[in-house]
Amino acid sequence: MLRARGIHVEIHGRPILHGVDLELRPGEVTVVIGPNGAGKSTIFSVLSGDIVPSRGSVTLDGRPVAEWKPQAAARERAVMVQDSTVSFPFSVREVVQMGHDAWRRSEQADRDEEVVDGAVASVGIEHLQDRTITVVSGGERQRTTLARVLAQEGRTVLLDEPVSAMDIAHQERILSLCRALAAQGDAVAVVLHDLDSAAVYGDRVLLLDHGRVVADGTPNQVCTAELLSRVYGTPIEVFDLHGVRRVMPSRRPAGPRREGAGGPIGATAQTVR
Repeated sequence: MLRARGIHVEIHGRPILHGVDLELRPGEVTVVIGPNGAGKSTIFSVLSGDIVPSRGSVTLDGRPVAEWKPQAAARERAVMVQDSTVSFPFSVREVVQMGHDAWRRSEQADRDEEVVDGAVASVGIEHLQDRTITVVSGGERQRTTLARVLAQEGRTVLLDEPVSAMDIAHQERILSLCRALAAQGDAVAVVLHDLDSAAVYGDRVLLLDHGRVVADGTPNQVCTAELLSRVYGTPIEVFDLHGVRRVMPSRRPAGPRREGAGGPIGATAQTVR
């Protein structure tokens, strides 16, 4: 279990987080949402140990994060940061293998390869394994980074905007994978900007605004039209579909399109059969 209590963070004298509490529990997907600058990535950096809070405590399995040796911590929790770049021409498979380095032992080489194979397959990048990481697309690089995190085999998984560069099919695949990780007993935390995905895939939703926790609860408790519209400063509609909470911007028709801007006025979409 990874737990933060009363976290305060200042960067260059500017307050970023104000008394944030967050507990990641096994078997649960916690989705962290909030407007730009709300402090989502900062709290993940605190949880991973990259940022030391000015006040508050962070514990991993009951021990302060600062007391964990890097290799031991890497076996317990895996982190995917928002901006992950590899400047050297490693192959995609080599990048994934890096995630398993905390566990690698010469006497279990076969199992090491099995773990990497499984991570590669789970995100659908088998066809990319021999390609150089520096030439693949942004979405492919993001999936490679996620596979590296999975190969780490941490019981707590922190994913900061893991699907931001992916098309909708891969987004659904990766978020379903998060649910599968929780189902096998991992504690999973995900930063998302897509509020609809947060409501659909999260067991819990933590809403941050200006460095403070505004709400923490189930999607039905947190994802309400009144609360989200107020925090995000734009009208947001919330409704239930097939028993699932759904969230979308309250968009109004913009009027007929001019010819040359997607078709003549009055043109209707054609159904592809």
